[in-house]
Amino acid sequence: MSDELTIVPANQASWEDLQAVFGMRGYTAKCQCQRFKIGPSGWTPAPREERAMHLRIETDCGHPRSTMTSGLVAYLDGEPVGWCAVEPRTAYPRLPRQRVVFEVRGEDPADASVWAVACFVTRAGFRRQGISRALARAAVDFARGRGARAIEGYPMITHPGVDVTWDELHVGSRSIFADAGFTEVFHPTLRRFVMRIDFGEGTP
Repeated sequence: MSDELTIVPANQASWEDLQAVFGMRGYTAKCQCQRFKIGPSGWTPAPREERAMHLRIETDCGHPRSTMTSGLVAYLDGEPVGWCAVEPRTAYPRLPRQRVVFEVRGEDPADASVWAVACFVTRAGFRRQGISRALARAAVDFARGRGARAIEGYPMITHPGVDVTWDELHVGSRSIFADAGFTEVFHPTLRRFVMRIDFGEGTP
């Protein structure tokens, strides 16, 4: 990406900018990054406005002095173009267990020192320009700077010549995480990897 790409914590972005990234139609507009938060039983009947309200509270958009937020917003030439959800893993109680496989890996689901990159959104018209890759790299620095011991992603496996819908790729691809320094630590399903960076005892 060029030097014209900037990435900021979502609380430093405006709510209008974030909603411009999500758009008004399609899966991301409907989900409002709540799929792994409130789960199928609450997610399905909840109207878009309710999900958006949850996201607005979680991001604290428009409050640059806030000490909390739930992700990053990317700007290209001042235009809002991308979103990445990155928080302590405990913020996503509805992450499918078959993706995370806590027990097999000896992971404590209540360990808030492990962060997770749960979702990417790139605004229509700006895709295939490396925005998600830049957001993944920024998520690593963001988590480390806020005291994370480790950070994980749960990407989908893609194959050359095989089309995958954008909605399926909201968790990111393996190559996006690899470019950001993540390594594969588990292969829980045919279509998923667990990828991780351990920061070590010296964090932050």
